[in-house]
Amino acid sequence: MRRLLAEVLPAASYDIAFDVPPPAPAASGVQPDQLPALTGTFSNRVAELDRMNSLCGEPDRVRLAVLAGLPGVGKTALACRWADTRRAHFPDGLFYVDYAALRDESAVGAAMGAVETSQALASILRALLGSDAHVSERFEELRRQYETHSRDRRMLVLIDNVTLAAQVRALIPTGPGSTVMVTSHSKLGELVAQDGAELIDLKPLDPHSGLKLLSDQCGADVVAAEPGAAARLVELCGGLPVALRIVATRLTTGDAPSLTYLAQELGDEAERLEGISLPGGGHSLSAVLGPSYRLLPPGPARMFRLLGWLPAGLFDESVAAAATGVDRRTARRLLRELAAASLLDRDRDGRYRVHDLVRLYARERAVAEERPDEERALVERVTTHYLVLAALADRAQRADRLRVADLTALLAGATDPFRAPDGPAPLTWLDAECPAILAVLRAAVRHRLHALAWPLAEAFTVLFLHHRQLGAWKESLILGSEAAAALAADPATPADAAAEARAGEARLRSLLSRPLTDLGEHDRARTELERAVALAEATDRLLLRASVQEFLGRHLDLFEPARAVETYRYCLDLNRRAQDRRGEALALLFLGSALDAQGEHEQALTLLGRARADLLGLPEPDERMAARALLALGRAHAHREEYDAAFHALEAAADTLQARRAYGYEADAREELAGLAQRTGRHPDGVRAWLTRALEIHEANGNRRADDVRRRLRDLS
Repeated sequence: MRRLLAEVLPAASYDIAFDVPPPAPAASGVQPDQLPALTGTFSNRVAELDRMNSLCGEPDRVRLAVLAGLPGVGKTALACRWADTRRAHFPDGLFYVDYAALRDESAVGAAMGAVETSQALASILRALLGSDAHVSERFEELRRQYETHSRDRRMLVLIDNVTLAAQVRALIPTGPGSTVMVTSHSKLGELVAQDGAELIDLKPLDPHSGLKLLSDQCGADVVAAEPGAAARLVELCGGLPVALRIVATRLTTGDAPSLTYLAQELGDEAERLEGISLPGGGHSLSAVLGPSYRLLPPGPARMFRLLGWLPAGLFDESVAAAATGVDRRTARRLLRELAAASLLDRDRDGRYRVHDLVRLYARERAVAEERPDEERALVERVTTHYLVLAALADRAQRADRLRVADLTALLAGATDPFRAPDGPAPLTWLDAECPAILAVLRAAVRHRLHALAWPLAEAFTVLFLHHRQLGAWKESLILGSEAAAALAADPATPADAAAEARAGEARLRSLLSRPLTDLGEHDRARTELERAVALAEATDRLLLRASVQEFLGRHLDLFEPARAVETYRYCLDLNRRAQDRRGEALALLFLGSALDAQGEHEQALTLLGRARADLLGLPEPDERMAARALLALGRAHAHREEYDAAFHALEAAADTLQARRAYGYEADAREELAGLAQRTGRHPDGVRAWLTRALEIHEANGNRRADDVRRRLRDLS
């Protein structure tokens, strides 16, 4: 070429300096547009779209937003839909970078961060300049060129699948009025804190929006034909758009015959992840979640795997520490990393939550990567953790209650959070942790950790003595009594541990009679009591025998009142022989109530008055049971037609029971008040309020009496 020029041009021409201008931008009126094509349907996200729209309202500066959420929640779809509606706000171009695609093209993946960012910059510059002729290959030069060429432009840069703040910073344009929209599994707190990015945390779809997406994918007529199955599918998919799209595709392609079939298949946790995949395995929820998991450092990755085995999906950092066998400080750090990666959510009360499908994926990884015995070890650690806390809560609520399990050694070195000045109230904590403790109990029994399971069921029952959640109480006692029986029957169990387990079984089966009775399962309640009596009477534990007789008497109250009186007399004798003041007072309470039911009202009033005074006179006064004695006194006064005394006692009992959070017995008092008011014509204005309050309690506890109270309320109209 030089030789050719020499022949054509004079020699002096070689000294001429040429000023070559950069290529002109795209032709006037042509807007660079790299946005992906929109496909499929889109459902709701109104609140998030409103927040994103606000990013276009400040022309004097560059706006930056991070759209974060767990994999498959629809971040890219939402960002692209929003960008498509805001084209007029960005006349100088809409640019798109997908770091996931750049990582896939890279030979060494995430280690090529700088190379990927250079590729992203070069891609935008080529679109800006309309050519790649003057696009540098050096990162610093690329950055300088980008700053220069974006300075007078109002543009949108949509950056998908970001993992590091540096990947975003290099792509922030300098033109006022421009916007950078980032999607990431991570919340990219560094961008929020240092660069002023607005965080938009995208959550799974609510049930209504999930049904809308399913309807759009499958057809409104299909969803309308199987509304229950459709709602169940949305629940099983946890409102995750990618999961709903996959199951909808299975239906529309003929891979599944109906929504009901899909709901039944996905109802089995062991089959759920496989069910949320298309034939061939190329498109599945596991494939969607995999990249986020593979980007985790070793510590958070192991915690993520082990949390898949955690029986409960809602937990605090102390549970996570127990599950993974690390200290709380380490657990806190690892949990924060997982939350920042959108693999966990943190609730307002400070506890963490794992999306059900993410938990199943974590479990899948744990099975593949952890030792075979690690799951049982984890369940043992977590069960021990909850046993200690439940036992401490039980003792904090009432120290002198009967307990069979000897936990002295286990609790010796434990810090009691319920005794701390700012510690949680025992019943409040137990109520919040009720689903988790039940899940842990199930897992402990499944792994044959019987020596931990039955004491946990015994300690846990303090919650239900105050909050009569009948279904949960019944299940926990069944699990506990079966665990105690299995431990006692195991030839490998030492003799003293087997004897304690048999006593524990007696205690738990007698307690089980209460929710069974309230649920109307009287025959089973009788069977459980017969077994409990046989076990208890074979021991020398006077207090256990007295307690079992008390529960037997309360069952007999319904069917054999005369025998109930004799049973309570035997219970009273056992408590006196054991020199247990509280047990004696309780026996007087139930004996007085039984005598009142048989018409011996004067003797009943005497015994009930003694019981109430003794309960209030204990070293640790028992106001809850004293209020129950006052409730029984109100009934006895009513039977004697001493109505002023009856109303006074019943109202005072109801208020005290409510204050002591003994809601089941509060409902009894409110019903008694309403019935007495209707029989006597007194206090007619209170009837509806008393019955309404009783109904609220029964409905919350799953008590069958709710139907009767509901009927009584209808009859008032």
